[in-house]
Amino acid sequence: MKTCFRVLLALFFLASTAFCDQTFPKPDWKELPDPVASPYAEQGGEVCVYIGPSPKSLNYYLENSSIASHVFSGLYESLLSMSSRNLEYEPHLASKWAISDDKKTFTFWIDKRAKWSDGKPVTAQDVKWTFDAIMDPANKTGVHKVSLSRFESPEVLDDHAIRFTAKEVHWKNLLAVSGFSILPKHAYENLDFNKINFELPVVSGPYEIGELTENVSLTLKRRRDWWNNGAVSVQGVNNFDTIRLRFYAESENAFEAFKKGLIDIIGVNTARTWVKETEGEQFINNWIIKQKIQNYRPIGFQGFAMNMRRPPFDDVNVRKAMAHLIDREKMNSTLMYNQYFLHKSYFEDLYSPENPCPNQPYDFNKDKARKLLADSGWKVNPKTGFLEKNGKPLVVKFLTRDSTAERFLAIYEQDLKDVGIQMVIDKKDWAAWMKDMDDFNYEITWAAWGATLFKDPEGMWASSEADRASGNNITGFKNTKVDELIEKQKSIFSVEERHEICRRIDQLVYEQCPYVLLWNIDYTRLLYWNKFGTPDTVLSKYGDDSTAESYWWLDPYSAADLKDAMEQKLPLPPKPLSVVFDEVFVDPVMDKPKN
Repeated sequence: MKTCFRVLLALFFLASTAFCDQTFPKPDWKELPDPVASPYAEQGGEVCVYIGPSPKSLNYYLENSSIASHVFSGLYESLLSMSSRNLEYEPHLASKWAISDDKKTFTFWIDKRAKWSDGKPVTAQDVKWTFDAIMDPANKTGVHKVSLSRFESPEVLDDHAIRFTAKEVHWKNLLAVSGFSILPKHAYENLDFNKINFELPVVSGPYEIGELTENVSLTLKRRRDWWNNGAVSVQGVNNFDTIRLRFYAESENAFEAFKKGLIDIIGVNTARTWVKETEGEQFINNWIIKQKIQNYRPIGFQGFAMNMRRPPFDDVNVRKAMAHLIDREKMNSTLMYNQYFLHKSYFEDLYSPENPCPNQPYDFNKDKARKLLADSGWKVNPKTGFLEKNGKPLVVKFLTRDSTAERFLAIYEQDLKDVGIQMVIDKKDWAAWMKDMDDFNYEITWAAWGATLFKDPEGMWASSEADRASGNNITGFKNTKVDELIEKQKSIFSVEERHEICRRIDQLVYEQCPYVLLWNIDYTRLLYWNKFGTPDTVLSKYGDDSTAESYWWLDPYSAADLKDAMEQKLPLPPKPLSVVFDEVFVDPVMDKPKN
């Protein structure tokens, strides 16, 4: 009798818990087409793009780089996706999910149609194995541990159901557990995870790895047997049969290859190339299209990261002096044709004319720099003309990986020298640079960071992340007040309230000057050979040039016209030089401009 009562009590508890859960998607949810995808898109053909230097790994969990992320996103999928129409969660590998009333328990039911490329089903065991592999202390999964560390190891309920239980309430919890890429347990469980780099034979996504030639290129082949090919939301998306990613250590070499037709699409990151090198018959005749795309892409930041874990950059006065010694206005005008705005924030897109940034720019001022350095005990040795402290000269080693930096560093080096600082340039290739960064084996380096729509300051600015290898807190930043604010925002679900906290964090970080902030643009500079069909918006609402691979298609008529025009030295019709998302976007469902 007591046993029956316990069973009934347990069933009542489970039923009451389930009653409190919110289940998604809601009954009235309907899968809709991607609002950016063109109904005229055709499948087939190849596109060749420049992606950057050859990576040391394609495993995004081991190489925290945009290149690895880019490749990984085509190979592996997450439990949920996010609508580009309204940024709401939508089914993906999981067809259904539930959130407990206390927002600490998340249950997912995996779509039984989901299959790996070898035909095996995607299961809850795959999800759990991937989570545990990321969290394994022996695995060098760096920043990916941050969000998932808020959870216990997930519980497998059955082959297609899994439950995550959070240790604490956090606004990012659903994004964390629904958004990490799931790997096949059966393919990798017997391997050393830290050595899974280029051999990724079993995938679930729309593409698989084709041919990899080290330091040259990687091809991704579209999977005609992808389990989700028939979905309404992917019609007009993933159109190319082959995506060829070309590797170049130097962007100048990539641009030369582009002009020769070896690359089809290239995002332009240097103002000189954009302004001075887009001339000649290819551009005049519109064989190559030049466009500036303005959308809602979040704005990141770039700067010279200073390693605060070691001298001399453990001293805030030295860091601020370094910021006062870079003549950004001169560089912008003489080297970049005034194409850029100058950073004064780590969260540029959180400010507006209605909510202006209060941070005062570090102006180019050698007198301020000299005073800051003198206040920290650095004095000029009259025999050498260089600064010394305790008999040691002030020498900084600049770790670089790109020759395009040399023109800027030449100016910076001279201005540093004028106040008595010696700068030594240490140039390495991408792989060696990444290893030094992972090991914190650097003093100062050029680093550029993208941004996300949902700001999470923990990975880059929390003290707990300062000593995590392969993490985002590369400067070793630690600050008690910032930690308190990071902790406070975790349980706030209001985006606006979190943004206000991020603005306060920004101001505290800015005062500590972990980076010599540089400059940025708020649009995408794009060049491509005129043989493609594109959506009216050219790129997605929030994406950069890489989204061309998802939404463009090879137009056989345009390709034939381009071939004839080049042979006969004739011009092609022009395309708009500037494309503003809001001016051209029409939601096919709403049938009106989407603001």
